Amino acid sequence: MTTQDVANDLVAMWKAGDFAKSGEKYWAQDVLSVEAGAPNGGDPASRGIDAARGKGEWWANNHEVHGCEVEGPFVNGDQFVVRFKMDVTPKGAQRFTMDEMAVYTIKDGKIAEERFFYGQ
Repeated sequence: MTTQDVANDLVAMWKAGDFAKSGEKYWAQDVLSVEAGAPNGGDPASRGIDAARGKGEWWANNHEVHGCEVEGPFVNGDQFVVRFKMDVTPKGAQRFTMDEMAVYTIKDGKIAEERFFYGQ
């Protein structure tokens, strides 16, 4: 699969709400996932499919997502960018709109690296 093929499939899955399924299908075993920040002073970088899965489970258990818009993909070589706009309420906090950009690097048809950038 080309980067464009992977990007198109991922965006289709995300638009359908299949975030966990998309990771299981496309994360490389040693995927590097880097957040702009980390909760509770943790490390913003995690490596490996188990760590990426755990991060997704933490998000799902600590946030109520009311809606999500997905824009893209915007492909360049082995990378692509996607914009996410989420209407979300973190547990114990106020509801807000999250504006996020994500850059994905594809190697051998899998996500080798994902980096997340947040707007104010």
